[in-house]
Amino acid sequence: MRRSITTLFAAAAFASWTVSVFGANEAVLQPRVPVDQLQAARTWKNPLPATEETIEKGKKLFHGKAFCVTCHGRDGKGLGGDIEPGTLKGPLPRDFTDKDWQAARTDGELLWILKNGSKGTAMAPFIPLILTEEEAWQVLHYVRSFGQNRDKPQTDGQP
Repeated sequence: MRRSITTLFAAAAFASWTVSVFGANEAVLQPRVPVDQLQAARTWKNPLPATEETIEKGKKLFHGKAFCVTCHGRDGKGLGGDIEPGTLKGPLPRDFTDKDWQAARTDGELLWILKNGSKGTAMAPFIPLILTEEEAWQVLHYVRSFGQNRDKPQTDGQP
């Protein structure tokens, strides 16, 4: 009995270690766009070039008018400075520095979330109440910059 408890404990410890070492929690990688709208959202491409100027505009919106920083934090890791751990209901805000998440989501999916919110989370719709669609695309270029080398802007609008 003692040996099986020790084995069970070791297996649980190994499982939690592999998630932290080898990648994100699988739930984080699941799309938040409804299945019946996912293919269409994935076809939407960011029409703006990922220049330093566009990324800087997105940064200003992220930290200002769009107040994304409140939930996603200055560092994009998903826990803003004004949020006390344990006070949010449901999933925590996305960690934009997670390269697995960045690779799994298209710009179109992210725009869909900005238009419609994310059911089951605190993410509300931002277009057109807070952002124009053009501003949202700028913010998405900045969000993409969290998952890459900040000194080198993207050139194709995708991670």
